[in-house]
Amino acid sequence: MTIRVLLADDQALLRATFRILIDSDPDMTVVAEAADGQQAVELTHQHRPDVVLMDIRMPSTDGLAATSGICARTELSGTRVLILTTFENDENVAMALRSGASGFLGKDVGPDDLLAGIRTVAAGDSLLSPTATRALISRFLASPADHVPLAAPERLALLTEREREVMALAALGKSNHEIADQLVLSPLTVRSHISRAMTKLHARDRAQLVVIAYQSGLVRPPLDG
Repeated sequence: MTIRVLLADDQALLRATFRILIDSDPDMTVVAEAADGQQAVELTHQHRPDVVLMDIRMPSTDGLAATSGICARTELSGTRVLILTTFENDENVAMALRSGASGFLGKDVGPDDLLAGIRTVAAGDSLLSPTATRALISRFLASPADHVPLAAPERLALLTEREREVMALAALGKSNHEIADQLVLSPLTVRSHISRAMTKLHARDRAQLVVIAYQSGLVRPPLDG
């Protein structure tokens, strides 16, 4: 099945570069381009892409507001948002994850990694495994913020002990394969535990599950931040 991608970036040259790369992959196609966040929301409604490749810094409505606008709407639940950032403002990235983004990549990402990232997000997983991302999550997602928690701490009681264990490891940035190796499980079993935890906690995707893990206190950041 072809992965349908919407590009949201105010730089026309960068959008053109991404379009050439994505359209060169036989399993992907760019369905639309947006120059700001408002256009991104409108075009997402119109085209219902599988993945929105979203820049944070755009004029008018920025990528954070657009991500929130897309992820908050149930009719767009089939669309995943992949944030592009220069990592200049880590807190913005954390806010995007709280809003429902499925992960993020640096703008200096290589072609193969970009395409792999789009596939990962389209499959319902999230880009939360690199070392830099682990530090980002630990530092910001557990900090006080003016956001309503995605799930109350007491909802963790709905999970089995194994589901909480797998969820906690996912929140530390471990991939399914890494979790499987640590717990002596199959990657398929790990994926099943993740899926059941998401369903019980009403998490949109793995990224939101990680946010819930920090907000609920299941996982806490290192004292050295």
